[in-house]
Amino acid sequence: MYYCYILKSLKDGSHYIGSTQDLKKRLEKHNKKSVKYSSTKAPFKLVWYSAFLTKEKAINFEMYLKSSSGFAFRNKRLI
Repeated sequence: MYYCYILKSLKDGSHYIGSTQDLKKRLEKHNKKSVKYSSTKAPFKLVWYSAFLTKEKAINFEMYLKSSSGFAFRNKRLI
């Protein structure tokens, strides 16, 4: 399985959107500040995720959530 996920920073309330094959390990990396982009915003909590059968579908949904229409969908329906 592949996952698309949304994290919320407990530091400043901002959100991070990503995709991974191992959700638990990826969350640990974010909270250990091993992910360059999000290292200044740790710690995080997982607020939403969805499982996909293929990596391509997970990445496509991640890209959608990062788009302007996906941003509106995320705020209205997911978080």
